[in-house]
Parts: sequence; structure tokens; C-alpha cells
Amino acid sequence: MLSAIGRPNKIQTLNTFEFDLLVIGGGITGAGIALDAVTRGLSVALVEMQDFAAGTSSRSTKLVHGGLRYLKQFEVKMVAEVGKEREIVYENAVHVTEPEWMLLPFHKGGTFGPISTSVGLRVYDFLAGVKRDERRQMLTTEETKIKEPLLKTQGLRGAGYYVEYRTDDARLTIEVIKKAAEKGAICVNYVKAESFVYQQGKIIGAEVVDQLSGQLATIHAKNIVNATGPWVDEVRIKDSIENGKQLRMTKGVHVVVDQSNFPLKQAVYFDTSDGRMVFAIPRNGKAYVGTTDTFYGENPKNPVATREDVAYILEAITYMFPSIQLSPQQVESTWAGVRPLIFEEGKDPSEISRKDEIWESASGLVTIAGGKLTGYRKMAEMVVDRVCENTKSSSFGPSVTKHLPLSGGAVGGSEGFKSFVEMKAIEGQEYGLTYDESRHLAAFYGANVNHLFAYANVLQNNSYGLPLPLAAKLAYAIQFEMTCTPADFFIRRTGDLYFNMDEVHAYKEQVCQMMKVQLGYSENQVDFYRFDLDKQVQEATSFREENA
Repeated sequence: MLSAIGRPNKIQTLNTFEFDLLVIGGGITGAGIALDAVTRGLSVALVEMQDFAAGTSSRSTKLVHGGLRYLKQFEVKMVAEVGKEREIVYENAVHVTEPEWMLLPFHKGGTFGPISTSVGLRVYDFLAGVKRDERRQMLTTEETKIKEPLLKTQGLRGAGYYVEYRTDDARLTIEVIKKAAEKGAICVNYVKAESFVYQQGKIIGAEVVDQLSGQLATIHAKNIVNATGPWVDEVRIKDSIENGKQLRMTKGVHVVVDQSNFPLKQAVYFDTSDGRMVFAIPRNGKAYVGTTDTFYGENPKNPVATREDVAYILEAITYMFPSIQLSPQQVESTWAGVRPLIFEEGKDPSEISRKDEIWESASGLVTIAGGKLTGYRKMAEMVVDRVCENTKSSSFGPSVTKHLPLSGGAVGGSEGFKSFVEMKAIEGQEYGLTYDESRHLAAFYGANVNHLFAYANVLQNNSYGLPLPLAAKLAYAIQFEMTCTPADFFIRRTGDLYFNMDEVHAYKEQVCQMMKVQLGYSENQVDFYRFDLDKQVQEATSFREENA
């Protein structure tokens, strides 16, 4: 169980055991590696210097998508692989992933025309093994206008219509980590690998520091994988000055707008005036739009949207949806993420391949870099194959994650999910929740919803002044998702800081107080975590103040 309350004991365990594998990095890649390895029989530890998914894995476009745009770069193998993977991700985590029909309009002089769109989407369907009822359709100009009346009509020639999969990237990551922990992996957030331990030139462990308490530990492991995303070079330098592959960071920014200001009916993948392509996606009464793609040379820990980033996206919205004239003041929140890409000379950021690569230093440190959210499971399989080869043990079997539901995912797959949610929506009313509240919790937590119901039953008259669903979410997040700070909860466990800022403002103090009681915060800690949350809110919205 990933309990924040039991976290100190986990750190003690790290200190007293030799693992088959230590994974450094708790984003989607590290999480996938931990799950693949532990389900093959390896003993696994995972450490993350921030919160799980706090880096790139909570800052993506939140799509498990097949990489249609990589067809333009003739990366056929990548399209085939990630296209098939997205169906696997969906079936194993249907509660955090859902099909999203995407409109790809084509205009005279645009990136795609009717023939290239039709052929591209047909090839995409074939390569990705798209199921029959989700295969692409071609729409006339009039049909396109009906799907999305806000679209620019000048030069509109029609559209392709195809399926992507929308996800909550941070929750997908946390469900992978919870499954790894359920299978026996020791996973701990806020633990930073500071240096490595060697024996006869070979890496045999890492010295780590708990970022919350200052506690030190030494983790011994037969294999160590560096899956730290934007920090892979920083970790590699701790091991060796040899640098081989060169990584470049690119920054991607998204903005969130209320649908009262941007009444988007339909997810759209569209051209910008400078020839790039961005997504506009409706979600729970909001519309989010992104992403930018610019080289980034600053600290990757907490990238933020600049006024220029926001202006670029708002301009792109007006270019494709001319009746929508948004001001920065109408942007409710933003997020910015950093992608670690394997540098290719002479290419601009959006042309650099998203392929993943594995390499190994002379001491035995295995590093995985590049790649995409969609391909996390396959990347993990490749890395653990390498680890098993290095270990030279016949006791470890092949990967079993292809048909392994993630935590909360055992709901009968996509076929059984709707009836599961409906059944739980009715059942939840026995615990003081309304039908709609129960339905939301069942859809959000999947098979783990019973824990939420149990907490709701206990917290019906909670003294913190929290609405019952929010109190149940927080209790569950602390006990089962190693939620250590209010920012963890509002950003990565619920997504409220991006998509429900009003709830953050309304209940941040009550959340701080409940976490103080549950986790034994001192007054100084409460003050620090409150300040940290306020800082995160400000960084998601401060461009409005700059432009006010």
C-alpha cells in the first residue's frame, strides 16, 4: 500500500535490503519499468526526488495518442507501435483513459489536404490496428461545420474524423505505481539519489536523501536504471563524465479556458498560422489548448508559461476559431512541461524524433531517454529485457503487462466499464453520497472506488468543512497514493489546479488542516505547504497579473 503515513518505514526498508533493480525516476517511464520488473519476479525499489509524476508525466497534452503527426516524418514503425500500445493502455486503465473523437479539418493551403488526410488516416488505421467502429471517417465541408461550428470557414474543404484516447497523465502514472507497489515494489516519492556506490568499478547502489525529513539511506541493487526524464544527464554525470548521446529539452505549454468563453463542442487537431499543429480539447466544462514546442535551457523542475507562450496559443485559437477572441484574463490556468529529446543536428524542436533509446555506461548504469507517454509499457519491457540479460538469471520470465489491469482497472475492460460505473453510482448512495457524486468517484477511481465509499461513510460529518467527495478523495490519496502535500493532492491526484481552480481556492485551507491532522504536520510545515500551494496557483495563473 502506498501510504504517506507509512512512508518513513518504506525508507527504512530501502536501507536494509539488496534489490534486483533500483529505478530512479517516478514518472510514467520509471513507473512502467518498476511494474514490468516486479511482475517478472525481480525485487524492485523506485525513488522519485519530487512527487510521483511531478515532472513531464503530469504536464503532457493528456492524450494516449498514436502519433499521427509522425507519419509526416515517415516514422512508420513508431506509429505502428504506439498505435497498438494505446489500445493496450486503454483496456488496462479504462477508468483513466477514454476514446475521444478528433476532428482534423483541412483548409486550402494547410498542412493536410483531402487526399493526404484520407490516405494518412487510412494508413494510420492499418498501422495502429484500429478497431472497426473507431476507423477514420471523411467529412464534407458541411458535415465538418456541424461537428464544430466555431471553425474557420474560409477555405474549409472538409475534415478527417478519427479516434484518439484522452487520459489523465498523472493519474495514469500513479495507477501504474500503485500496481507495482501492490505486486511488491517499494516505491517512495521525495527521495533523491545523490551519489552512486561502486565495487570494482561497477555500480552497486545509490546514496539517497529523503527530501522531506533529511533522512539518509543507502540502497543496494544489482541493477540501476536512470529513468529521470529531463534529469537523465544530471544523473548520468553523477556516474560518469562520458556523455555519448546529447539530450535537448523542449518546452510545451497548454492553456485552460472555461467553455463559457470558448464553447468548443468537439476535440480538434488543427493548423496554426506558422505551420505547426495543436490540439483543442473539451474537458468537464473547460477547453484546453496546446502545445507549444520551443527549446528550453533552464531548470526543468518547474517550467512555467510565459506571456509569450500564452499569447501564441490565444493567437492560434483565433486563427482557427475566428469568432473566439480570448484575452489572457480569460485563461484560468496553464501548465508547462519539458520533454527530453535526443538531439538531432539542424532540426527544430517539433521535428526532433520522439523515439526512445537505451544506453549503458561502463559502470553498468542503464539510462532510458526520449519516448512518449503512449509507449511507456513497451519501453519498460525493453528496459527490463536488458536488465534481465545483464542479471543472467533464468528465474525471470517474459513481460506480463500487456494484459495486466492497472490499479483500479479491474472493471471488465471497456465493455464492462459503463455498467460498473452505473452499479457503483447506485451503491454509493448508501454511504452518504449523491448518485452524481458516486458516479464521478466510480468513473475516476475505477475498482478502487470501494475504498472511497468506506472513507465517505466515516467522513460524512467531517470537522474540516470539506465536501464529502473531496474529503473521501483526500483520505484515500493519503492512505493509498502517498500524497504528502496539498500541492500533490490538488495538482497530481485530482487535477483540480488545472481544471477546477475554484475548488482549490474554496478548500485549500480545509485540505491543509486535514493533512495536518492525518500526517502530523507541525505549524511550520503547514505554513510551508500552504505557501508552496499558493506559489503553484500563482505560477499557473500569474501571466494574467502581468498582463492585467
